[in-house]
Amino acid sequence: MDYNKIFQSKTFKTAFWGIGGLVVLLLVFGAGMAIGFKKANFSFRWGENYHRNFGGPRGGMFNDFMGRDFMNAHGNAGSIIKVDGNTLIIKGQDNVEQTIVVSDQTMIRRQQDNLKVFDLKVDDRVTVIGSPNKEGQIEAKLIRVF
Repeated sequence: MDYNKIFQSKTFKTAFWGIGGLVVLLLVFGAGMAIGFKKANFSFRWGENYHRNFGGPRGGMFNDFMGRDFMNAHGNAGSIIKVDGNTLIIKGQDNVEQTIVVSDQTMIRRQQDNLKVFDLKVDDRVTVIGSPNKEGQIEAKLIRVF
């Protein structure tokens, strides 16, 4: 059997390029599926956390047109119910608990005094101003203790 003749034949070349093209096509399709899955997963998580991330209504977009159902996405005011390292749990005026993340750049003030996170205690009344993160927490920029 002469392998050179087989490899030189038009049928072999056509089959080789056909199979090669099919493999490339399947790889491109697989890459598209992977990218689509990542986008769909991100969209799902974003939608599930919309009300926490952006202060949307807790009951859905069309339940309350007067704005009473919106959460405070960029801050909160209430009492500290838990201090755990650099995270605080605040119970707001609407009795909704919200997680506050404190960093080294967070300014914590009581009147004219600068405080640290370990100076905060349960039942302290605070006002928090910050930015929402993708987990629905507030990354605090300023915490004012009353």
